[in-house]
Amino acid sequence: MSISKVGVIGAGTMGSGIAQAFAVSGFSVKMSDIGQEQVDRGRKAVEKSLDRLVSKDKISVADHGAALDRLEGVVGLDKLADCELIVEAATENEELKLKIFRELSALVGKDVVLASNTSSISLTRIAAATTNPERVIGMHFFNPVPVMKLVEVVRALQTSDAVFEQVDALTRQLGKEPVAVKDSPGFVVNRILVPMINEAVFAYAENLAAPEDIDRTMQMGANHPMGPLALADLIGLDTCLEVMKVLHTNLGDPKYRPCPLLQQMVDAGYLGRKVGRGFYTYE
Repeated sequence: MSISKVGVIGAGTMGSGIAQAFAVSGFSVKMSDIGQEQVDRGRKAVEKSLDRLVSKDKISVADHGAALDRLEGVVGLDKLADCELIVEAATENEELKLKIFRELSALVGKDVVLASNTSSISLTRIAAATTNPERVIGMHFFNPVPVMKLVEVVRALQTSDAVFEQVDALTRQLGKEPVAVKDSPGFVVNRILVPMINEAVFAYAENLAAPEDIDRTMQMGANHPMGPLALADLIGLDTCLEVMKVLHTNLGDPKYRPCPLLQQMVDAGYLGRKVGRGFYTYE
């Protein structure tokens, strides 16, 4: 089945970025969230991102307008019933994702591809919550979505070859680079990246150095474009914590124990850039 209508669940940083990527690539997109305020905020984020691309001569003014015209903001999952592919980009919480996929399974036709942008949660468990598990797959985009080329295409144990091949080709249509990844906690990037971030939080908690100095050492000493604590702020400290919990619980290795300071900062609401405060403060 050819895909032209795409639904995106979640209008936050990742959801709005994914919606933008599809809209710019010519797809008709419905971006859904739980309330009109969230939807409006997501659409505004897409508009500002497109404005930046125009200012950098990455897209034309005409392409900017056309992409926005292809993007519709909706409230609730029922508005996605006519979509041919739905990408879930809700909060990184397993129970929430399972609930969404159960509802989607009852709402859409058996040929609709259901994808999750989860960064660590088992696609096999998510697929098992649906009536057509062979149609479930992972499409793990990276932040900022309009810029980052990689998409981890994650096969659940139940994912059919046809769906994998379809999503692999679709990812290339977006101008992204798909990498086939086995369903395993954290997949590839976060299995490597988030424990490094967690270790940087331990270094800060143990007063080895100030946050900016920890970041500078990794930028200058390991040639990283961004330090691990600044990256944690960009990703979201809540997301980093959830990934560490998934790794710790599912792999059972104490090396994946979340740093207590990371938990404290999430408890305090210091989630990073999206709230204006994390390891650094932001306007």
